[in-house]
Amino acid sequence: MEIKKAVVSGALGFAGVHLTDLLLTQGIEVTAILRPGTAHADRLDMLKDRHKDAVITALYVDRAQHSLTGYVDETGTDKDVFFDLAWGGGRNDMAGQMQNVDYCLDSLKAAAMMGCRRYVGVGSQAEYGVVNGVITEESLTKPFSAYGAAKLSACHLSRVLAQGLGIEWIWGRIFSLTGEYEPAGRMMPDLVRKLKAGELFSLSSCRQDWDYLDPRDCAAALLALARNGRSGEIYNIANGAYRPLKEFVEEARDIYAPGAELDFGADPDPFVSLAVSVDKLKNDTGWEARISFKESIMKI
Repeated sequence: MEIKKAVVSGALGFAGVHLTDLLLTQGIEVTAILRPGTAHADRLDMLKDRHKDAVITALYVDRAQHSLTGYVDETGTDKDVFFDLAWGGGRNDMAGQMQNVDYCLDSLKAAAMMGCRRYVGVGSQAEYGVVNGVITEESLTKPFSAYGAAKLSACHLSRVLAQGLGIEWIWGRIFSLTGEYEPAGRMMPDLVRKLKAGELFSLSSCRQDWDYLDPRDCAAALLALARNGRSGEIYNIANGAYRPLKEFVEEARDIYAPGAELDFGADPDPFVSLAVSVDKLKNDTGWEARISFKESIMKI
């Protein structure tokens, strides 16, 4: 599918800013759906400065007050694809997560009204819950958080809605990203901060398998899905080179504070292990992860 004009919700977030950057690099015009008063306004300035000849239009929408469908006159009806990365709220904020599902469906309706031929929704590994063995797109989904349940609900409801709207639908389930713009409060940025400060960082046993993907590789995967993914399909978005989480932690330690002590504790509960297959993504689009874990965490 040829893409000349894209809409991106959550365009300045951790994953979204890298997707927006990639789209602009490829000469694709971007309409960025942003929250009024976004804390990431500096990222918009950075993108405009980096891509002086590119077209990026910021559209500020208070989703709690206004439906995105009401802004079609401002966006136009000549768009090709809608990337829906906007999501908020705490993991077990039931009311907030239900609101996210509403926003997802509203975005899909707006995408159809904007002329988009394809909608790319962004889900999460949290939709699977605890899986024994390698996670494929056929694995049973048993989310244990409101966040995972809401993502799964948005997945199924948006697929049904897309059929009625006559718009192509793809759902990409992102696993674990690490790299530039990763927010504090997540394990890897907090570990790096503690290591650089010479402080002890308490961890779980880290026996579980894990899969880290650079957000730039994630952006490339989302664009590959928009261009070559099969409509109506769900895809895992991960590196595919999973290994014990302890090995990632020790690699970060060796980079930032060689010889530093690590405080490994008990197994986490629930014991979520991310041994994931991305064969479907690779086979359908030709995408491959290219950026090493070391290069990713050097960007934190």
